[in-house]
Amino acid sequence: MPEITFRIKNKVGLHARPASVFVREATKYKSTITVTCGDKTVNAKSILNVLTLGANQNAEITLHAEGEDADVALKAMSDLNDAFFGDPE
Repeated sequence: MPEITFRIKNKVGLHARPASVFVREATKYKSTITVTCGDKTVNAKSILNVLTLGANQNAEITLHAEGEDADVALKAMSDLNDAFFGDPE
């Protein structure tokens, strides 16, 4: 199962608006996507689950994807983080 690990770049982490952008991107793909932060692993397509991670700025997260578009999904999620989830740096 493909995976990617990165640190959250934006100042507020994966909270409220950035989390909704994260989930919206994840739902574009057919693959099953999970996100792990610390000892918690959740469905990346669920806003409530993603918010429970408490992933702040610089938190390390790992995304796992399984399905026909797994590699494309992981690349898009990484690119989203690189773009600060649409927030100014």
